[in-house]
Formats: sequence, C-alpha cells, structure tokens
Amino acid sequence: MSTERRRWIALAVVMTASFMDLVDATIVNIAVPSIQRDTGAGFSAVQWITAGYALAFAVGLITGGRLGDIYGRKRVFLIGTAGFTGASLLCGVAADPQMLVATRLLQGAAAALMVPQVLSIIHATFSGEERGKVFGLFGAIIGLAAVTGPLLGALLTQWDILGLQWRPIFLINLPVGIAGLLLGRRFIDESKAPQALRLDLIGVALATAGLLLLMYPLVQGRENGWPLWGYAMMAGGLAVLAGFVRYERAKKAKDGSPLVELALFRARSFAAGIGVQLVFGVACGIFFLVWTLYMQIGLGWSPLHAGLTGLPFTVACSASAGLSVQLLVPRFGRKVLQAGALTTAAGALLYIAESAHYGHAVHSWQMALPLLVMGAGMGMVFSPLTDAVLSDVPQEHAGSASGLINTTNQLGNAFGLALVSVAFTGRTPVVAFEHAMLWMVGALAVVVTLMTALPRRAARPAETAGAAAESGKELALLG
Repeated sequence: MSTERRRWIALAVVMTASFMDLVDATIVNIAVPSIQRDTGAGFSAVQWITAGYALAFAVGLITGGRLGDIYGRKRVFLIGTAGFTGASLLCGVAADPQMLVATRLLQGAAAALMVPQVLSIIHATFSGEERGKVFGLFGAIIGLAAVTGPLLGALLTQWDILGLQWRPIFLINLPVGIAGLLLGRRFIDESKAPQALRLDLIGVALATAGLLLLMYPLVQGRENGWPLWGYAMMAGGLAVLAGFVRYERAKKAKDGSPLVELALFRARSFAAGIGVQLVFGVACGIFFLVWTLYMQIGLGWSPLHAGLTGLPFTVACSASAGLSVQLLVPRFGRKVLQAGALTTAAGALLYIAESAHYGHAVHSWQMALPLLVMGAGMGMVFSPLTDAVLSDVPQEHAGSASGLINTTNQLGNAFGLALVSVAFTGRTPVVAFEHAMLWMVGALAVVVTLMTALPRRAARPAETAGAAAESGKELALLG
C-alpha cells in the first residue's frame, strides 16, 4: 500500500477516535434520568457519573501528552483506545451506580491517554501546508460530534434496544474502538518527541489529590447535610494545591521537567485567559446538567424531545464559531469575546424569563430564541479564545500552554458539575434551573471582567494552529 494512502487511513483512525470521545462526552447527559430510574442512582452518584469523567480526563490530559512524547504516540494512543473501549463495555454492563461511577472514571483516564495523541500524530504525519486541510476536517468532525452526541444519546435511550435502556450509549463504542485498534496498529506510524522530558509522577499525585479533596465535599455535601469535615477537606485541598505549586517550582529548578510550566503565568494575557477558561467551564458544567434535568424531570419530556430541543443551540454555536474566527475577531479582537459572553448572559436571562412565564407549560419552540442567543454567544467565545490566550506565549511553549488551557476548561466543567448539588438544594427542578441560570449569569460577569486583560488583537502564529483546533473541541463538549 502506498505511503499516501496509509497516511489518510491513519488520519481517519485518529479522527474517529476523537469523534468517539467527543460523542461520549455529550451523550451521557441526555441519558441521566434513564440511568437514575434504572439503577436507583442518587443525585451525588449522577454528579460523579458526569463530573468523574471530566475530572479524570482533565487531570490526565497533560500526563497523557507527556507519555506519548516519551513512549511513542502510536503506542499510547492504542493503549488509550483499548482502555476507552474496555471501560465503555464495563459502563454498559454496570450493575449499580457505584460500578458505573468507577468505570466512568476509568473511561475518562483512558480518554486522557488517547485524545492528546491525535494532534501529535497529525503533526508528525502531515506537512505544514497539508495540516491546514487536516485541521479543517478536524473542525468538521467537531461540529458533527456536537450535533450527533445528544441526538444519538436520545435515540439510543428512547429506542430501548433489547430492553437495555441507557446502556447502548456506552456499548456503541465497542465496534468503533475495536476497528480503531486493528486499523491503528497497522496504519499509524510511530513517533516520539526528540528530547522528551521525564514524567512528573509526584506532580500528578499532588494535583489529583488536591482536586479530589476539593470536589468530593461539593458532590457529597448535599446528601450529608454539609458537614464540617467537608469544609475541612476543601481547605486541605487548597493546601495540597498550594504545595503542588511549590513543588512544581522546585521541580523546574531541579531538572526542568515540571508537570505544569508555571512561567507561562507571567504573561498577563495567559493568566487571565486561564481564569476565563476555568470560570466559563464552571458555568457550562452547571448549566448543561441542570438543563437536562429540567427538561426530562422537571417538564417530563422524553430524551428525544429534550435532544431535539437543543438543536437551535448547537447550530447557532457552530455557525457563530466559524463566523467569529473568520470575520469578526480579525477585525474587532477581544471585543468579540466580550460580546459573546454578554450575549450568552442575555440568552440566559431570556431563558429565565421564559421559564418563569410559562412554567411547566413551556414548549420547545418557546425555548428556541434563548437557545439561539446562548449558542451564538458561546460560539463567539470558545472558538477564538485559545488564540487570544496564546498571543503572548513563546512559540516553544505553545504546546504546553494549549494543553494547560484544555485541562483548565475540563476542570472548570468538572467543578461546575460538582456544584450542581448546591443549585438543587431544597428546590424543584424548574426552580433549580432558574437558580442555576442566575449563577451562570454571575460567572459570565466575571468572565467579561477577566477578558479585559486579553490582548486587543490576537495574532495567530502558525505554531498555534493545532492548539486552536484542539481547543475547538470544547464546542462539542458543551452538550
């Protein structure tokens, strides 16, 4: 077989794996009520099913990328794909909520090995001119996954194939994963970083421990009456993360191979951009889970009804993302991002007004306008944000910085999902939804303020094009 054909088959394999991960990230929310009914999962278990995946994925992203540099991207990609496929099988046969939570954590960890290799393999396989076309295809895959995930989840859940209810949303990964393993082993060429750094295992342990100490009380607090030990754990988590920062500084001075390059935060735009990613991620994590519970539990809609209702958001988000990158940002700079955050807030306020006015009698078409406004606003933020954040970052650190950006967004999403219990405390799903939307508006106000520290114009160097493509995946992670 010709080298040219081998390369394009390899591209199809890694893009299919990326598609599988993106769909899996969006497919679960729509099936949450079905999972609750079938397994008897409590509210904290539901949060761990969603937030656990995001947390494991976020914590492992940087480590997964480093492992690929050290041991070979093809090897780590195949290990991650095998782990993701196996974890999907375990999710699909989970007998109780505890097993489902554990297997979702395993699935997120496996995705953290698989996903970072995608752009690295593309970079090693295609030349500079070809990469532009490849990243265009990558963007199309992102958009397709954004639409496919919620609808596929709704259809598989509502069809109740063989009486399996929600389980096919995980089992569908099996044939895709097995095909990816067989084809990837044959057609992907191995590559490594020429001078790979050593893996910072202590840094990984400290970061994971600190984040778990912060998140566990947020998820379990509601069911346990917000006990004192929960606040003590959160304080301990902050202390561990402070120790992580000190250790990373020492690690940098000792051998130059920290898990996180703290020097990046000396750039004002980068530090502010990380703050934007974190807070926006929190807001989105709160909104999308509460939105699903609002439609299916609060309003009693079917999964398919809820999935179709979200189409205006997805279409508007994808359209505005392309428009902002191609036309608006080059002309207006950071004002586009600020306008996007304000537009999202306006859509949220409009949604609150619709919910309060119509109550349980609200129809899907009455939600279309606020969803269009919110989708348009989010597309204006997520797609161009990475370029703005990377503007003042040295080119040699662009890869590390983009990995940290995506990790921060996933962490924000995980924290937002963990905070859902606070929004739901003592409230009906409809009232909780309105309450969560107000939280979202408050978070967006913080985002607009932080954006004032971003550069007025974000020039996109060629070296960051792949990072921008990677950050575009966040569009598909929203649903």
